[in-house]
Amino acid sequence: MSTTRFCRLIDMPERIWRRRQARGRAGMPVKGPWPMPVAEAVEAVVVKHAEAHPAWGHRKVWAMARFDGHRLSPATVLRIMRRRGLLLEAAYQRERRQPAAARKPAFVTPPSGANQVWQLDFSEFETTTGGTWRLAGCRDYWSKYEFGWHLSPTANQHDAIAAIELAIAEAERLAGGPLADALTDTTTGKLRPITIVTDNGGPFRSFRFEAFIAARPELHHVRTRVRTPGQNGTRERGIGTLKYEWLYRKDIDHAIALADHAEAYRIDYNTVRPHEAIAFNRPYQVHTGAADPAIPNFDRA
Repeated sequence: MSTTRFCRLIDMPERIWRRRQARGRAGMPVKGPWPMPVAEAVEAVVVKHAEAHPAWGHRKVWAMARFDGHRLSPATVLRIMRRRGLLLEAAYQRERRQPAAARKPAFVTPPSGANQVWQLDFSEFETTTGGTWRLAGCRDYWSKYEFGWHLSPTANQHDAIAAIELAIAEAERLAGGPLADALTDTTTGKLRPITIVTDNGGPFRSFRFEAFIAARPELHHVRTRVRTPGQNGTRERGIGTLKYEWLYRKDIDHAIALADHAEAYRIDYNTVRPHEAIAFNRPYQVHTGAADPAIPNFDRA
């Protein structure tokens, strides 16, 4: 067996093996293994969270351990998960384009609070026995909060309107009153509408959809440029997370089970899963004002 193949088999860089081999031949064997008191003290907590959420990476697990009150670094969690075989190795090519943050946004002024910009789109999922279904849902750009999912065999203007109505109902529940009141400046009395960002799909270009937006003074519709999915990036990323962290890992037979799984994911995403883009806070905390999206809030359970 070649040295390269052997090092790949034991998961060790070849340069480290060569260095240790040279020390051994010179009569200076490598000392160790060294004690790891920090890793040993938190290993049970890390393993618990990693096994409970097998689709998460080490940063999410690190944030959960911090929420539990443990002081440790992401590198410690990474070593523990690698040693216990709990890492999901990423085999993907690096993006050649600029990050989404550097792309031209679909709105001129970046949002500075909740309920300023919502992003909406459709996605489809094929169940094992019940056919293909379409999921539609709004996502708050600033807080990353996922509003309710609308599930349907179609993806038309009626479904798009239903998804927005679900988001409005939940936003009013969180605000404790009509959405228009929450969007009205108490000093000036001016209403600041929510910008609904969508792509250029047929449902969003229909007369019925535009008439629905026009009839709601608290809403304003913006469509992204053609062939620029990055302008609706947080919505696209949220749908990808739903599928790869939850739906694709389960055998889903029919639409009722799909709706149950999608809602269970939404609750977990909003209230349990730490989000790196908002300083490892939970979207629910940020959306309701309990956490600052720029400051980690590990001490709050």
